[in-house]
Amino acid sequence: MSRFAALTPLLAPRSVAVLGASSDPTRIGGRPIAYMRAQGFPGALYPVNPNRAEIQGLKAYPSVAALPETPDVAIVAVPAELAAGAIDDLAKRGTKAVVMFTAGFAEMDDAGAAAQVKMVATARAVGMRILGPNCLGVFDARQSYYATFSSSFDSGWPVLGRIGIASQSGAYGTHLYTLARNRGIGASLCVMTGNEGDVTVGECIGWLAENPEVDVIAVYAEGIREAPGLIAALEAAHAAKKPVVMQKVGRSELGTKAAKSHTASIAGDDAVTEAVMAEFGVFRARNSEEMLDIAHTATRKIYPVANTLGVITVSGGAGVLISDVAETLGLSMPEMPPEAQRKLRSLVPFCAPRNPVDATAQVSNDVTLVKTFTESMVREGGYSSVLGFFSMTASSRRWPQIREQLNLVRVENPGRLYVLSVIVPPERRDELEADGWVVHEDPTRAVTAIDAMGRYGAAFASKPSDAAPAVAPVTLPPVTPSEAEAKRLLGAAGIASAPEAACVTADEAVSAAERVGFPVVMKILSPDIMHKSEIGGVLLDVADAQAVRAGYALLLQRAKAGAPAARIEGVLVAAQLQGGVECILGIHRDPVFGPMAMFGLGGIFVEVLKDVVFRRCPFGSDVAETMIRSIKGAPLLLGARGRKPADVKALAEMLSRLSGFAVAAGERLQSIDLNPVFAMPEGQGAFAADAVIEIG
Repeated sequence: MSRFAALTPLLAPRSVAVLGASSDPTRIGGRPIAYMRAQGFPGALYPVNPNRAEIQGLKAYPSVAALPETPDVAIVAVPAELAAGAIDDLAKRGTKAVVMFTAGFAEMDDAGAAAQVKMVATARAVGMRILGPNCLGVFDARQSYYATFSSSFDSGWPVLGRIGIASQSGAYGTHLYTLARNRGIGASLCVMTGNEGDVTVGECIGWLAENPEVDVIAVYAEGIREAPGLIAALEAAHAAKKPVVMQKVGRSELGTKAAKSHTASIAGDDAVTEAVMAEFGVFRARNSEEMLDIAHTATRKIYPVANTLGVITVSGGAGVLISDVAETLGLSMPEMPPEAQRKLRSLVPFCAPRNPVDATAQVSNDVTLVKTFTESMVREGGYSSVLGFFSMTASSRRWPQIREQLNLVRVENPGRLYVLSVIVPPERRDELEADGWVVHEDPTRAVTAIDAMGRYGAAFASKPSDAAPAVAPVTLPPVTPSEAEAKRLLGAAGIASAPEAACVTADEAVSAAERVGFPVVMKILSPDIMHKSEIGGVLLDVADAQAVRAGYALLLQRAKAGAPAARIEGVLVAAQLQGGVECILGIHRDPVFGPMAMFGLGGIFVEVLKDVVFRRCPFGSDVAETMIRSIKGAPLLLGARGRKPADVKALAEMLSRLSGFAVAAGERLQSIDLNPVFAMPEGQGAFAADAVIEIG
């Protein structure tokens, strides 16, 4: 049994008890009973209320102990001061799951948080799971199961479908469901986790991933509290080829509070969570409209691996708009083959057959042209996704014939994603959806959804990554080390730095400089001075022995003036690397996901543009190379404008080894900054010129 199967009594029960049950169907304790009775819940339904003998036509019971059987799940809708007692009673009875509407716990104050922890511990001791507290519950229209007090059903019941919603917010979860219902989208299962005292949104995603009634998972998340459950859930969804689309909101100030690490100052829980989403092919929706567009399109279960878009339109203007959106998203729109273009022009001389294929309004005069043009796009163009822009034409008298022609193409050429951008009444939209088309009114939204299907296809088709490098256990010093010691630790893991030497006298510095070769870099060496340049603790282009002696004295003087309390271990003399591209490699320990690696170009790219990418540690060199190639500044490493390509392979190996080092170092490691790392010309390696290891 998987770890998520334990949620089945909670999310798919056969019997339900309602503690705090009410005869009033508009009250919190009355709505679940009213909903389930109205929709015909097939299981047993037990109201529990010591003051009533009958509730909404059902026999009521005075206590949990008095129930005729142990319910799979109990809805707790009692005041906060009675909640702990209710959990005790249910634990003694052996109930496996609780949906706790009751509020007044961790969302209130420290005392509430402590009460929540104690209550969850009582449940966990007997294997009982709690959804909530302070949650809006769960519903599954397919099972007529409504363990919720949402008022959204007053205006209509769910449209049955294959989309499951998991939301940390109850009000927003039902908002999403209502938006879906109003658009005719089948999102008939929604679970809302509230305080997440026990059951997390990650576990709910995992249960949906294993549910055969769910094909697509839509998620609303404010913050991730528990990583293993989410990681396992996303792995399960990926293995089942079930798309996950997530609307992640909220920005963290965690990163801005970090004083020492560049990596930590850029990483916040939002950037880290987005990196984890990208790792498992989760599409991040910018808003609810986009999330529902993508989820609805994904229910067709067509995910092109190498997505290309072919467009047939009756509007040149719409074709330009669609092309702009596709280019922004990186969705390929190859031109039609020249011979196919000539054939189409012979039929309609004033058409524009490149792609978008503007068939013009002539299709209203000769509806057979719709099939000819669209079929040519599919067969000669070979596009994996087809978008037809017909706008108000779909409301014209000729539309039934046009629809027939379009359906002939779709039926004779299956396996592609077929999308229409049309303005039609809901009943005509439903007809087109039943035909097998995905319908979006707005072409921009249609292109975004089509692009998402290709991204899912690429993620599902991806090969297993290379194994992470084996790194021996790392013994960290008791406190944050100096640069020299940091490089020694990293060097043992195969992370190279420029030739250098730690010197405690000017004579040693001169000898070291002559050994590594002029010009050299000289830096003050202290475990207490992380950002040496801020006190003038770095000297570049030191050209000869006399300059080394003078530099040695100058660095000691500046350290004494700028950081009088700092421990000084001497001066570091290093070869000054030239001809490479400056990069930054870093590690930040996220409080939820653990060590996260960062890569970016150095200088303005990291300080101002924040052109960086994150990845959960550890990972192999293939993942590292993908990270390197994904940043906007990657062309500077790959040989743009006649530059020599940098040694990307060596850089990827260094980044991969750094990810392994971060895991091997354990939880005391807070951050690592390698800034700059010089990626030398191809075949010449990559070397860290500076290193900071921060220890907690």
